[in-house]
Amino acid sequence: MTLILALDFGGTKLAAALVNVGSRKWLRYERHLSPVGANASTDLKIMRSLIYSLLQDRKPAAIGISFGGPVDASTGTVRLSHHVAGWENIPLKALLEEEFGVPVDVDNDANIAALGEHRFGAGQGYDSLFYITVSTGVGGGWILNGQPWRGAGGMAGEIGHIVVDPAGPVCLCGKRGCVERLASGPYMAQNAREILENEPQRRGELRDGEVLRGLVGNNLTLLTGQLVSEAAAAGDDLAKEVLHKAAWALGVGIGNVANLMNPQRFVLGGGVTKAGEDFWRVVRQVARETALPEVDFEIVPAVLGDDAPLWGGVAIASMTIPNL
Repeated sequence: MTLILALDFGGTKLAAALVNVGSRKWLRYERHLSPVGANASTDLKIMRSLIYSLLQDRKPAAIGISFGGPVDASTGTVRLSHHVAGWENIPLKALLEEEFGVPVDVDNDANIAALGEHRFGAGQGYDSLFYITVSTGVGGGWILNGQPWRGAGGMAGEIGHIVVDPAGPVCLCGKRGCVERLASGPYMAQNAREILENEPQRRGELRDGEVLRGLVGNNLTLLTGQLVSEAAAAGDDLAKEVLHKAAWALGVGIGNVANLMNPQRFVLGGGVTKAGEDFWRVVRQVARETALPEVDFEIVPAVLGDDAPLWGGVAIASMTIPNL
């Protein structure tokens, strides 16, 4: 029995799973929320406890790791985490290889999730795909000719920071009108909140913000991207406007990427998969209008859900096992 251990260091959760090579079903699976105020050492301590709980004196043939932040995949060094302190230049691959004595591979979560969807999900049977995750941020990962493409410095796939509206609002990265600034969950919530605060009786329409206010009991600090999606589905005009702007931004980004690299499929994961049919319709329509007519592509939802990074960990780990 050949075992693979997959680990997922997310911004808010830690997960670990054990699988038999060739199986599509976890042998064991454990997850733990990253505590408030966590740092690299607390996350590593929690992950170690998950690993030992899963293994129970067994030894995996290899370990594959998804990390929520920039990673130098060639050395397995984590550059930093945008959500958890203390991860600057941590040699995660070397640490775990020393502890467990097996090959370890580490990459960022978007690249790993792309590999997971390619091997086990919506990208099976396709040579080229671009995976996009839309949740706290907007990231992307490439599969080209059946292999991950990371770029010269490991930064390929940053669709979240394609500028689609140069006069738009300022993004965390410092530029204006990035896809992420318009389409990520927290920014959608911020956009809706700012409209409600600045124009409380905007146009006097009964449905304009009413559902949104009701969902949070008029406490606008509780707004989330998911609630904006729910309010839009319930007919709230303001929520529809914010959601349509997000879908438009993502569609423009996808259309431009389609022109540039011509992948067969775009696979969309993260919270966006729950955004409703209207969101998908706008994304597909705008992407089609943005791309050249001769450029053929599909836009489909991811199928692995929150487990995409773990299945990507299985895929990247299996590449290191001889004769597989």
